Amino acid sequence: MAKYLAQIVVMGVQVVGRAFARALRQEYAASQAAAQARGRTGQQSAAASSISGMSLQEAQQILNISTISPEEIQKNYEHLFKANEKSVGGSFYLQSKVVRAKERLDEELNIQKQEQKQQSQQNPET
Repeated sequence: MAKYLAQIVVMGVQVVGRAFARALRQEYAASQAAAQARGRTGQQSAAASSISGMSLQEAQQILNISTISPEEIQKNYEHLFKANEKSVGGSFYLQSKVVRAKERLDEELNIQKQEQKQQSQQNPET
């Protein structure tokens, strides 16, 4: 009886392990394809998404912005951060999401600035 139970457990672990590995390979392939489609900046952006754990689109939704401009990011960040303070009945969880979204968008702004700088160095106007 114990032998069969052990075999069932081992088979179950193998099935779950294979499914997890397959899903991981598919996710990796999808992220690589998306990064290649967006080019080099896309690869940096995908890496930033991976590191921060938040996609650019998710960060834009959280801060309710359509275009990535420093002024709009800061304005919405300040409003949402204050609205979610514990002293006014807000949630620390939501407040931390707002902070993470701002960090992700700031990282995207840095990536865009680097790309513009590289393009201006490659194509100097005479």
